[in-house]
Amino acid sequence: MAEIINLRAVRKAKEKAADRAQADANAVKYGRRKTDKQFESAKAEKARRDLDGHERE
Repeated sequence: MAEIINLRAVRKAKEKAADRAQADANAVKYGRRKTDKQFESAKAEKARRDLDGHERE
């Protein structure tokens, strides 16, 4: 006899897997460690200070 399946449960499981795949892709694309974010902001701040230091009056 055939296995009885709940189509609603299958649909929800498929949507959940798709959402998880999208979340993993976003984590790879946008996710950065806290130290990386701090390094980038420190580098931008230093560049701004250096540019302001070369400003003529």
